[in-house]
Formats: sequence, C-alpha cells, structure tokens
Amino acid sequence: MLDGKLLVDAHVHVARLGTLSGDWHAWRETFGAAVPFGQLYDEAGLPRPAALDDYFGAQGADHVLLFAEYSPKTTGIQPIEDVLPLVAHNPARFRPVASINPHLHYPVRAELARQVGLGAVACKIHPVHGGFEPADRMLYPAYAWAEERGLPVVVHCGTSTFFGSANAYGEPALLDPVLRDFPGLTVVLAHGGRGWWYDQAAFLALMRPNTWLEVSGLPPQRLPDYYGGSLRRLAAKMVFGTDWPGAPGVQRNARALRKVLLDAGCSQEDVAAALGGNAAAIFGLSG
Repeated sequence: MLDGKLLVDAHVHVARLGTLSGDWHAWRETFGAAVPFGQLYDEAGLPRPAALDDYFGAQGADHVLLFAEYSPKTTGIQPIEDVLPLVAHNPARFRPVASINPHLHYPVRAELARQVGLGAVACKIHPVHGGFEPADRMLYPAYAWAEERGLPVVVHCGTSTFFGSANAYGEPALLDPVLRDFPGLTVVLAHGGRGWWYDQAAFLALMRPNTWLEVSGLPPQRLPDYYGGSLRRLAAKMVFGTDWPGAPGVQRNARALRKVLLDAGCSQEDVAAALGGNAAAIFGLSG
C-alpha cells in the first residue's frame, strides 16, 4: 500500500544474474545504483525470494509483475522458470509474465499456453530486443489465443540503448494491424512510446478502450514534457511500473508519479487507478 492505496509495480525484472548481458549489468548499475543487490541476490547471482519479498513489501508494492524475456542478441535469456521460486514464496505479491519470441518459439500458441500454465497473468512481446515487428504474422496465433482467453499482451513501445536493439520496431503505430485484427485484445504499451513516440502511444491509449499506457522506465517528473496537455486525461488509462532494477525505488517513483498527476489536475480517483487500480483490473489481481 502507498498511504492506504493499492500499489502495483507492473514491470519488474528479477533474473539470474548469470543469464544477463553486460549491457544489462551496466544499465542496472547506472539507473539502479540504490538497489541493494548484495542483499537481494546470493553469491551465485541467484535471487533470494525471502529478501526480495521483504524488499518489495517495504516499498509498499502489493503486487509485482515479474517479466520473462527471450532476447539472446540483447539482454539474454530470462526464462519464466527463473521467477517461479519467487512466485512460490509469495504468490499473493508476485505474478509471472510470459514472453514470446517468434524466432525462438514455435508454435507460439503452444508456448504461450505452456507459460500461462505456469501461472503467467499476461504475455510480454519485445520487438526491439527480439528483432521482429509486433505485427509479424508469426505472432498472430498467440494474439488470437490471448484474445480468446482475455489474456493481456504487454508490448515494448519505445527505444532501448542495449547493444543489438532494433529500435525501429518499437514504434507504437506498428501495432495498428494487431489492434485492427484483434479488437478484443487488451494491449499494454510498455514504456509509453519512450524516445520518439510519446504522442503515438498516448493517442492509441486514449483512442482504444482496450489499450493502456504503461510508464515504466520513464522519470515521473518528465511526464508533463512527454505528454503535455494529454497527461490529465491519460491518468485514467495509465499503468504504473518501474522497470526495476533500473529505478531508484518503487515507492520513490510512485510518490513522484502521484505528485505529477495531481499537479496536472488529475482526480484522486484517477491517480489511485494509475498507481494500482488499473493494473489490478487488467491483470486480474485481487486486494
């Protein structure tokens, strides 16, 4: 809870350190220097479930979504199985998110079903790190499966500085065929169009009832610069996330976002929705 209100961090990376690229470690050291890695990981680079549970609890995070990623040319392979010990330690707080890469998974529908069978509450698509367009027809069976079952799909929309990234694939407009062909699909735009496409991401979120703007990896104090006069309306379609460990802290970012939204004239109800209520509804989180 954050001052008595639900707090959901909808974008967190907890992986075995040995599976990650040098770029990932440099990113974490630059943007997550305040994270006490020595306490949260053991000497072998494995996450300590009890320590991480205590850490996120102290940060006020009621629910935390843990992301898998299959991007061998950029960040590395972070299989969903690696986050399951943390989920098992506290399934009320931690939920896994599946990930599909059409270059690695075939058939994608079967792989998505397998990961959902392990408890995934959503599916992450990472075109920029995986090197594929979000409307690649190889992904369509997975989109169809997700739409039929009401499974949200989180799509990386924005640039990445990691070596090997295909940033052109992060453009939100590339999702237009997917949104057209799967009108019932819930889509969450991770990183909110970071870099070049804030207007595109904001427009899609405001235009489509099933599309949401997720702001992980964005400094909260910069949101007025990124979204301008749209920010007040966007709170109702916003999802809070940190991109942890690339953030100074969950609570610090949440408080900063709350201040920015209130200063923009957003209602207390919309702020509470952005910090937790929207994510709880989208991902089926209780409490």
